[in-house]
Amino acid sequence: MVLPAALLATAMLVTIGSAVAQERQSLLPPAPRYMVSQSAMEAARNPREIEKETGGRLGVALIDSKGALLLGFNRDDRFAMCSTFKAPLAAAVLMGAEAGKFGLDGQVAFSKTDLQEYAPVVKANMKRGRMSMAELAEAAVEVSDNSAANLLLPFVGGPEGLTAFMRSHGDAVSRLDRNEPDLNENAEGDVRDTTSPAAMAGLMARLIFQDMQPDSTKRLREWLNGSSTGDRRIKAGLPEGWTSGGKTGSCGTAFNDVALVKAPSGEEYVLAIFLDRPTVDAKAADSAIAQAARAALGLIGKAQRTGLE
Repeated sequence: MVLPAALLATAMLVTIGSAVAQERQSLLPPAPRYMVSQSAMEAARNPREIEKETGGRLGVALIDSKGALLLGFNRDDRFAMCSTFKAPLAAAVLMGAEAGKFGLDGQVAFSKTDLQEYAPVVKANMKRGRMSMAELAEAAVEVSDNSAANLLLPFVGGPEGLTAFMRSHGDAVSRLDRNEPDLNENAEGDVRDTTSPAAMAGLMARLIFQDMQPDSTKRLREWLNGSSTGDRRIKAGLPEGWTSGGKTGSCGTAFNDVALVKAPSGEEYVLAIFLDRPTVDAKAADSAIAQAARAALGLIGKAQRTGLE
């Protein structure tokens, strides 16, 4: 079951047999309907081939601004979140400020005991010994500062509180159980600190397009667009004219990217791509994510909405 085949099943619409229709249910929802030319499908890379080349497990989910799942490959499999959790964490901080729980200008004190190995922004502010909530959230998203994320977590109730936040915004799958760096363990069969491509893409789409106030959405968009960690992943696979801003995650044995992407037409989507335990090196893993992004977005870019429900 691959992306082009899934779109072909949709394009065939009422003519597909019941057995084929049942097989495709796990890939595409019944609406909206899209039709893609045969030439476009033949030109797109098959995600199963990309997955095979990595030696790992690939997961893809693309969701539109109305919350509809458009494309999926291993979309409901669990993958380690790694640092992708910092995107909903930043949203939780922004929405906490919306609710008056704290102010984004509020100062958070820290010391050397709060430093993680990877904490470039917090380390740069060690002499100062404090940063604002907004500064910490920006650091967590834009450069994936681990100390910044740990300093923010208590304000949303810790890992358990962030999980509850995700549940309250329609995500019944994603869960955060530990702080940095323990959440990066990614032990085989361990469901702690995991998500699925469909769950993470759906959560971020709902937060950005529906649940957050405009000022908070604007700020989160700015942080995602300012991220400097994903240039070789989804961003590298964007078709001509597309733009993106996102949050990556890397756990040593996992390579992830969740991005808000915008088509030349102005339509926006959230694309989540997760790659678990590849046998290739990090550069090739990044390239596989870029290739999967190009396949998914290329098909959507060439798709025609039929209007059928």
